[in-house]
Formats: sequence, C-alpha cells, structure tokens
Amino acid sequence: MIVLLAKYYAKPGTVETVIEKLREMGELVKEHEPGCSLYQISRSKENPDFLLLYEQYVDQAAVEAHRATPHFQTYILDTIIPMLEKREVEFFDLVIQ
Repeated sequence: MIVLLAKYYAKPGTVETVIEKLREMGELVKEHEPGCSLYQISRSKENPDFLLLYEQYVDQAAVEAHRATPHFQTYILDTIIPMLEKREVEFFDLVIQ
C-alpha cells in the first residue's frame, strides 16, 4: 500500500473553493479509481488556509493511473494548484494499518 500525503496552502480567499473542488475530485476518485482505497482531506484548526490530503493506493500503478486521469488534470493541475501558495507532496509505504 502506498500513502500519499499532500500539504496544500491556499491563497487568501480561495480555501472554500479549493475545498469544494477537492470534494468534487474525491467523488470522481471514488467512482472511477478502484486502486485508491482512501481519499481524505483535513483542514487545520490553527491555519484555516492549510489543507492536508491523505490518500492510500493499492500500488504504484494505481498512483500513476490516478495522476493520468482527466479529473486529476482538470481539478488538481488546472484548477486547484493555481489557487495555492504552496503544495508539498510526499509518498510513504504503509507499515502498520
């Protein structure tokens, strides 16, 4: 199992739109990506413009399939990333579940 942890820092005034687009993205992931077993978004209590994405994929092929989808291109690359001040992505191997 591969874990993707992403930190999204929204530009001021954009976080609600980012959350809505991530919600829409999550629905598409659930509907079209059987290789994604978990897709969660959390919002910081200390910094409301900071979002933490936690995703689990069955293998590397599922990660690559996710990034190749039209919804990843449209929602993440074209729409959400321009609304971010910073984006950090890191991958992990799931050790204990």
